[in-house]
Formats: sequence, structure tokens, C-alpha cells
Amino acid sequence: MSKKQPDPSAAPATATVHALPTVPGQADRLLRELEWKVIRRLDGLLQGDYRTLMRGSGLDLADLREYQPHDDVRHIDWNVTARLNLPHVRVFTEDREMSAWFLLDLSPSINFGPQGNAKRDILTGFVAVLSRLLTRHGNRVGAMLYGAGAEAPGAQRAVDHVLPPRSSRAHVLHLVHRLLAPAAAAHPQGGAGTELHRLLQAGLATVRRRSTVFVVSDFISAPGWEKPLAQLAQRHDVVAVRLLDPLELELPDVGLVTLRDAESGEQLQVDTHDAAFRHRFARLAAQREAALREGLTRAGADTLELCTDDDLVDALLRFMDLRQRRVRTARAPSQAA
Repeated sequence: MSKKQPDPSAAPATATVHALPTVPGQADRLLRELEWKVIRRLDGLLQGDYRTLMRGSGLDLADLREYQPHDDVRHIDWNVTARLNLPHVRVFTEDREMSAWFLLDLSPSINFGPQGNAKRDILTGFVAVLSRLLTRHGNRVGAMLYGAGAEAPGAQRAVDHVLPPRSSRAHVLHLVHRLLAPAAAAHPQGGAGTELHRLLQAGLATVRRRSTVFVVSDFISAPGWEKPLAQLAQRHDVVAVRLLDPLELELPDVGLVTLRDAESGEQLQVDTHDAAFRHRFARLAAQREAALREGLTRAGADTLELCTDDDLVDALLRFMDLRQRRVRTARAPSQAA
């Protein structure tokens, strides 16, 4: 399917989240606004389920108790069992200190969406809130930014910035400031296009210690990202955060519309009154959706979809529910044994 998308200027302004500030020096203002409007609403919901929201990189011995039929026999403490003549098991808790990495796709296609609520705005808000939630608990957050700079035709894109993991609010501000920098524009002569596998391969080479890795992208990319994503998921706890806009799935009947390629800037005018054209567009979009979701499933990564008409609080609650279900699924085999 072509990467041509409707011109964002023609999209209806139905944003449900405030426009993000883009003036230099506004990172602190944005973060304070998100802390007040979003994080305060989430405090009572997320902190209680913190251990299901994030998984740490180690285990701490918390207690000893009598063996129950559903317990894992590998956790039996044989010394205590022999001394008390009664089977006892070790009870562990996850280490809450962890590192989280954000692998961020900032290629031109994420600039698509309603003004003030484009996919890039959704990315910025999500990363800012989640980074602040993590650092408030003493966890470290790092980031790799891909596609933030304009590329000459034929150039092979590399990661633009790497922010090593830190746990301070100042570090989160630095990350937000990077995300509020002017977006990369499509190259007028056509570029190499988004090659998401380069970002994922850079993540494999950089992130050594087991971490939670958020791959935030619209996954509009050249083929080849599935294998490195699967390799990343084998080493780390990976969450694929997919950005999308409803107009990428179905075109409204609004007459003549200019479609613009997000990467090259090439434009094409089409008549959306043509029902056959709208049907073909929706069919191709559905095929791409099916292939994308199948690829994410094969990679073994949790998937969270963030739409441009989403409420950020609702999206984070969906993420919490996703993590809870994953933990319950992981516990089921051991309990059955």
C-alpha cells in the first residue's frame, strides 16, 4: 500500500487533547501541565498496581511459607524443609528499580493528524507522562530518537540522539525539549524513507541490561523491522506503542482531496466522491492493518495503540490493563503446575 496520506490541513479538527507548546523553553510548562492534568488523575490508579505496570530486572527474597499445591517446586527451600520437616517455599518480589528505554520514531509520517493533536503530539504526551511516572519511583529512563533530522535523498538514516538512562526530572525535561524541537519535513526530492529496523538494531546494540523497551512508532516503514523487534523482545520486556489516525484507515466523502506522501512530499489529488476509490483505499488499509498486527504478534511484543482522537488518561489505563493481563497470563502456567 502506498504511504500517501491525506493532507493534515484537510483533516477535521476534532482533537480532544490541548495543543502541545512548540516554542523553545516550553518543555517545563508542558511537563507541569501534564503532571497536573494527567499524572494527578492517574496517581491512585497506577501506583497501587505498580508491579504489574512495570517488571523489574531482578528478584528479592521476601518471605518463606508452607508449600501449597499450586506452588512451583523449584522455589522449595530444602534447608528449611529438612529442618521443620514440612515443605516450605521461598516467596520473591520483583526489584522495583529498573531501566526503561524509549525507541522513538520521529520520521515525517508521524506529523500527520489534526493540528495540535497529530501523532507526534500524542507521542510527546505519552512519553512525557510515562517518563515522569517512572522517574518519580527512582527508575531510570533513556531514549533513542530516530528520523528527527532531514535526510538527503539516498542517505541511510541513523539514530539522531541517544539519551542515556537517568532518573531526574531535569532529565525528563531534556527529553521533552528534544521532542518539542521542530519536526523533520519531507524532503522535496524524496528521501530514503523510514527504515525502522535501523532504530531497532541500534536498540539491540545499545541496551544491554534487561529493561522495559517502548518502541513508539506508526510502523509506516520499509520492510524488515519484524526480525529485530522479535530479537529485542527476546532480550527485553518490549511494548510496541503504535500511533495512528482514523483517516489512515478510511477516507470520508469530502470531494477533492490532496494526498501527500509523508516521506517524499509528493502530492496527488483524488476525488473522494468516488465510492469505488474509497472502497479500494479502505481495503488496502485493512490489508496493511492485518499484516502489521500479525507482525507485531509474531514478534512477541505487547501492543498498545494510540489514536489521535484518544484521551491520554484512557490510553494509559488501557496500558495498565494490558500489563495486568500479561502478568496473569504469565502466572497461569506455574499455578497450573
